[in-house]
Amino acid sequence: MTEYVESVDAIFARGIEQYEVLVTSPQGGVLVVGQGEHLGFSDEGAQLTDFTPHELHLALERLAEIQTEALEAAAAIEPPRQIADLHALYFRELPIAELGARAGATADWEEFSESPEMAAYRAALAADNQVCVDFQAKLDATTERGAFADMPWMPGELKEIVEYALGCSSLPAHPEDAYRPPPASAP
Repeated sequence: MTEYVESVDAIFARGIEQYEVLVTSPQGGVLVVGQGEHLGFSDEGAQLTDFTPHELHLALERLAEIQTEALEAAAAIEPPRQIADLHALYFRELPIAELGARAGATADWEEFSESPEMAAYRAALAADNQVCVDFQAKLDATTERGAFADMPWMPGELKEIVEYALGCSSLPAHPEDAYRPPPASAP
């Protein structure tokens, strides 16, 4: 288990390092616009309309590379049997490459927002949010039953470990609004 955790931590640290470089670059700022502070990065008041879909395309291409690297590294790890399901949840693939390709082929934010690729991306985010809600309910029920009260091997911060593994705090609260352009103001 220790070796597994160290391997996952290394993948996670590498991905976060690459993501931070991307997000703080001029072309990467589009990734956090309107996503709120939950990502840990400020959009500095930028609006989606301050960028073009092509700029998002470039950022998503790089993000897809980061995701692919992490998924390939995770595939090389044999998770302990007890947490194989959690491993699969943690290293799930979001349709970022498809979304990036669509961003590069659309003329404006409205077209991009209404695309099937965006619908698939928003659905994947919503599904991830539901996994977090369901797992939290199971965790709460387990805690209420006191199932781990007499197990000294159980980490005291199980909730934080699960949060870290699932990445629930990094998900937008309203995935249906991801990369949705603001309504056009009436003349």
